[in-house]
Amino acid sequence: MAEHDPSWLDEAGRRSVSEAVAVAEAQSAGEIVTILAERSDHYGDVALVWSALVAFAALTVTALWPDFYLSKLSLISGGWNAEWTASHAFAIAAAVATIKFAAMWLLQLWPPLKFLLVPGPVKTARVHERAVTAFRIGAERRTSGRTGILIYLSMREHRAEIVADEAIVSRVDPHVWGDAMAAMLAELKQGHVAEGMCAAVERVGTILAAHLPRDAQDINELPDRLIEL
Repeated sequence: MAEHDPSWLDEAGRRSVSEAVAVAEAQSAGEIVTILAERSDHYGDVALVWSALVAFAALTVTALWPDFYLSKLSLISGGWNAEWTASHAFAIAAAVATIKFAAMWLLQLWPPLKFLLVPGPVKTARVHERAVTAFRIGAERRTSGRTGILIYLSMREHRAEIVADEAIVSRVDPHVWGDAMAAMLAELKQGHVAEGMCAAVERVGTILAAHLPRDAQDINELPDRLIEL
């Protein structure tokens, strides 16, 4: 499991998110689940693709300008002339490609570079997939009225998702959640993670109260506490 950045949320921040959920749920039949994730994927496949592309580029350069590498080998061998056979050329190209592949792979062990190289659409798709999976595990069909809703924030990717259960989807236009996302984003841009999640919870609670008002017999079916992954 990835380590959490202690600057993202302290205990007071976690408590404020949980309290915001309790307040929002007091006004509606909705059950809000909040998740803060370090990241939504390891992107090992993306790192592999970049390493392979760099290795392929190295092979191409070696094929187009072989004299550069052969001159370096001549220096290493003391300047003695040598007959370079096809097998020698292949070995040189393979060695260069292997070194480039390994170097690119090692560079991507530094998270900032690794996440910088992940294409935006890939991040969006992985975050959405992880959010849907988390929703299915933690909220979907776990309430008697199918009123669960997930607010999911993935820190490394700088992306968030809102996923709702059947009763909410049938009553609320998905575009309505844009207000909650905008409220969260405004706080996150200032580095206020807890405030951002609380703002999203508040907006979601307002929307749920309008479409799914709290019933007198309503009980709290899902925990209010923030889940950190």
